[in-house]
Amino acid sequence: MSITTRTVDYTHGGKTFEAFVAVDSALQGPRPVVLVGHQWGGRDAFADGHAQRLAAAGYLGVAWDLYGKGVRGNSVEENSALMTPLMENRGELLARINAAVALAKAQPEADTGRVAVIGYCFGGLCALDLARSGADVRGVVSFHGLLKPNGLPAKPIKAKALVLHGADDPMAPIEDVVAFRKEFTEGGSDWQLHLYGHTQHAFSVPGANIADLGIKHNADAERRSAVSERDFLKEVLA
Repeated sequence: MSITTRTVDYTHGGKTFEAFVAVDSALQGPRPVVLVGHQWGGRDAFADGHAQRLAAAGYLGVAWDLYGKGVRGNSVEENSALMTPLMENRGELLARINAAVALAKAQPEADTGRVAVIGYCFGGLCALDLARSGADVRGVVSFHGLLKPNGLPAKPIKAKALVLHGADDPMAPIEDVVAFRKEFTEGGSDWQLHLYGHTQHAFSVPGANIADLGIKHNADAERRSAVSERDFLKEVLA
């Protein structure tokens, strides 16, 4: 195994973005692509680390960038200021997601017929929005993602979906979970929902702990969700 990494610039709407690409260069030929959707602070070491983990598992790991090259938040206030405009314009958010998917498919190691997306928090919502658009991807995984629909015209959902969710997540309460079930069932998706008891938002992020926002790391839920993600990707990218 020899994991190599690189950053790749790409553009959308006159703005430059920077993705992080990880691949096992000891392998030959194209391999399935798994994109990593970052949290609300932007592409960071957490997202890049997951891209490297995916590369070690035999995938082409690509951590996307939805804010712009070098644009990062460093506080709750800054993170919210970056995320909110895209939450209020889900059409533009989807366009940026699609630009990142196109960039990933353009990599020389990519098997363009086998693509999946995983996302964390804000990135989980982005993964689900890609599925909602009817995109031709094999599967999407949302880790403690926001679940609210995007308000765009409904389309048949081709992607299989795995939602890994904390039962006590205040950012996506049980009403949103019920609405997700209805939306993805009506969309025709083959979906799964894993609901972890006594678990809050950002459960898979080591060190996460903001009590006022219901953010709390949970090692058991992190471990269990990682196993579920691994098995799901093996299934959809086989």
